[in-house]
Amino acid sequence: MALVSRLKTLKQTANLKKLDNAQFNIQQMGRPFAACSSVGLHSVNDCEIIPSSRALGESSTRFMHKNGARTGGSEFDRLPVWLPMRGKGPQGNNLNFARFHSSQCAPAVPRERVECVVVGAGVVGLAVARELASAGREVWVIEGASDIGTGTSSRNSEVIHAGLHYPQGSLKAKLCVEGKDSMYAYCQENGVPYKRVGKLIVATQSQQVPLLEKMQTAGEANGVHDLRLLEATDIRSMEPELQCVKALWSPSSGILDTHTFMSTLQADAEEHGASFAFNTSMLRGAVTKRNIELHVGSTEALTPSSGKGVDAILCANYVVNATGLYAQSFARKLDGLPVDSIPASHFARGCYFSLSGVKSPFSHLIYPIPEDGGLGCHVTLDLGGQVRFGPDVEWLPELMNGVSLSTQFDYSVDPKRADRFYSEIRKYYPSLADGALQPSYSGIRPKLSGPGQPSADFLIQVSI
Repeated sequence: MALVSRLKTLKQTANLKKLDNAQFNIQQMGRPFAACSSVGLHSVNDCEIIPSSRALGESSTRFMHKNGARTGGSEFDRLPVWLPMRGKGPQGNNLNFARFHSSQCAPAVPRERVECVVVGAGVVGLAVARELASAGREVWVIEGASDIGTGTSSRNSEVIHAGLHYPQGSLKAKLCVEGKDSMYAYCQENGVPYKRVGKLIVATQSQQVPLLEKMQTAGEANGVHDLRLLEATDIRSMEPELQCVKALWSPSSGILDTHTFMSTLQADAEEHGASFAFNTSMLRGAVTKRNIELHVGSTEALTPSSGKGVDAILCANYVVNATGLYAQSFARKLDGLPVDSIPASHFARGCYFSLSGVKSPFSHLIYPIPEDGGLGCHVTLDLGGQVRFGPDVEWLPELMNGVSLSTQFDYSVDPKRADRFYSEIRKYYPSLADGALQPSYSGIRPKLSGPGQPSADFLIQVSI
């Protein structure tokens, strides 16, 4: 009952007593039902599955119960078996059920029709689920982990970007600028903690100043009209500990509490009828002419040695792949999806180090000139004012196109990586003391471009 017990939408099972050592294949009224031969309720006499010589699926297949001493004779025909199985234990009706089926027949896997399935309960999946549910769609969200946002969504800088780093006309530029305004509005309306702390992108050498000017021009072309170039004297009045020759000031950049944000998105989605199933993964799937079939089961079933298998087949009109690090792996598991439509995947780990034993030296976000694969080893703040440095960029070529749905990513932080942090941070924060950096956490970026390649734009695909 792994999936059935997790999906709130399967309301047929809501009133079942706790079953020990039982597996049920639940269908709608009049459709096949199968059960194993060992069932335990409150008493060994509550339920007994009696095999028959008739094969599963014959036209005469139906449910019956034999009368007990207190019930008198009666027969249930075309009635879903989970209804009469709401037994009252040894003090109530004592029913014995007979299911006409072959004892050699394997239980059929239930098929459930659903309008929309969102796979992945990170920030993207949650936002999509909320939007679909708010529009009146039937939405199920399946998530392989035990909670929302356990991957990239909780392993980042928690920054609301302004939109100045991306090429004009790109999806990144368009969605960042529009998303920033929508994000602030949503946080304000829903009580999600946030703060417009502003960002300084710094040039620590004179030859970097043209890059700041180029970023300002690009940002303005994207619709970010509040950018200003600041001289060193103005910068020191804002951040006395910051050393640079010039900086680009972005006052609309900010920070937020990503965990509260995601919890609020989930609550919104559920309020509009969305259902969530955690510890649930797609084991395989297929794109058919009628719908998209997802064979789902416990996340443990991704490991062949677990002995677990498919719990249900979801037949969806729409499926949203919001699996983040696993997006390409998920797509490759869908039979019927053109393989040439699946882009190559690249991964880059980024580590963060926290500042310990020192009062926070900064009150704004501090970013160096962007580097290959990232935005540089920058200063981020949490809403309590604590400082973190990072992330750096560590490409993981061994994972390129080698990630499966069962891959476990390594989020450890090697303390030795602090050596490079000290040298990079001291370019703009020369007062950083030895031993002040402590390993904090890491995240892994799913990317469409690899080392040395131009940064790829977002890719949103629709397969009809």
